[in-house]
Amino acid sequence: MSPLLFSDVKEGLELNPLSYDVNATTVVLGALATRDWRPQHHDYHFATERNGVKDIFLNAPNQAAWFERYVTDWTGAPGRLGRMRFRMKGSVFPGDTMVFTGVVTGAEVDDARCGWVSLDVTLKVGDEVKTTCSARVALPMSDDDNPWSRRGDRWKP
Repeated sequence: MSPLLFSDVKEGLELNPLSYDVNATTVVLGALATRDWRPQHHDYHFATERNGVKDIFLNAPNQAAWFERYVTDWTGAPGRLGRMRFRMKGSVFPGDTMVFTGVVTGAEVDDARCGWVSLDVTLKVGDEVKTTCSARVALPMSDDDNPWSRRGDRWKP
């Protein structure tokens, strides 16, 4: 399969959704991987009795990693994330099914001839938006272009 090129993308393009069933292992391993030892991410009793939430929940770096996965699954290996910002509006718990959706909100070529795509990505559980994200990702301009080879003035995320 050919890599996704900048010319393949237009504003308004909707990305295929990604659905993932969260369990306690998802939450705990994400916290461990990010060295987040705070007990609300691995201790049920602390989370429910001290924090007043229904269960342990995904931490911010874990959610960031899921957003990065969603974007780079779409772009393929040549895509290079330049920037990402997200806003958590609610918690994601074991037993939830996370659904990521995204839409292209813009596409531009910078002065260094790097093709940039802007995305709005949403993480929902059921009908409730849990986190919103905006991302800017570089895509190859041609089959012989590689955003990962850009350095210095040729890389302006």
